[in-house]
Amino acid sequence: MERTGLLLYDSATRAVRAVGSHGVDKTLLGEVEGTLDETPIAQRALAEDTVVETSEDLAASLPARYASFAGITSLACGPVAAGGRWLGVIFADAGGGPFELTEEERQTIHTLGRLAALAASVERATRQEERTRQLNERIELTREIHDRVMQRLFGLVLALGSGEPLSADQRQKCHDELQSVLSDLRTALGRPASERGRRPDVSLADLVSRRAERTPELFVSWPDSASVPEHLEPLAQAVFLEALRNCEKHSDAGRIDVRVAGPDDFELEVTNDGTLATSSGAGAGLGLRLLTLEALQHDALVEFGALPGGRWHIRLVGEGL
Repeated sequence: MERTGLLLYDSATRAVRAVGSHGVDKTLLGEVEGTLDETPIAQRALAEDTVVETSEDLAASLPARYASFAGITSLACGPVAAGGRWLGVIFADAGGGPFELTEEERQTIHTLGRLAALAASVERATRQEERTRQLNERIELTREIHDRVMQRLFGLVLALGSGEPLSADQRQKCHDELQSVLSDLRTALGRPASERGRRPDVSLADLVSRRAERTPELFVSWPDSASVPEHLEPLAQAVFLEALRNCEKHSDAGRIDVRVAGPDDFELEVTNDGTLATSSGAGAGLGLRLLTLEALQHDALVEFGALPGGRWHIRLVGEGL
């Protein structure tokens, strides 16, 4: 084998994407992306846990757009799987010409797939551990704000909303208490924001475009003048993915609109219809509430809630470029 590519499943794009290669132009391979449903040769390799070869009618084994990719006439596909989990595949060829694998070559590709699966599993476990740590930090921040801020604000609301006239001394006490609450809130939010692990290797624009290709009900409005500020890129992707997860869990959406605006103030809004009767603003999950806190740490704002007509939206607003 002279050329090989390692492709792993990416939950963000819901497709396998190239993460490593040998003998292939990385820029060219980086454009390759597909799903298991449209790649029968990968389905067979994973289902049978074996290395599969094909040299006839590649269009029936691969997505049609890749049937003549890089001059391929014959192709081998090996599984990248571990513990019953399908993580991706390895594709290999002999530089474009026909070939027939020896048993040793077949075993080598299969072993490489096992090693790749082990490495991918370790990396994913490490990422999950990091995400768990970040989640715990944000939960702790939420608890701190609740204990130190929200309860005292509730007391102020009761005092100011009682309808009883307040004396000058009482008004001063309310003022002092509010100043103290604001100080506590600034202290809590002033802590360094925990980074989201490594920076995304795709942009929000790429992520939205790729999801739109596989989600017919997703419609995008993104003017040329709008771009994502670098400091908001990870947060914007998190908001977009959380919005789609909520669409899948809590709605039967027939239309999902993604709107991006800029350049003065960056704005990302995801709106969907088909919100289920059991879903309401009061039922917003922890993920959304934690994103609102994370946004504040980046001088941005995340808002979400129900809209008329059984619709729901999530909106991120931050300082533009």
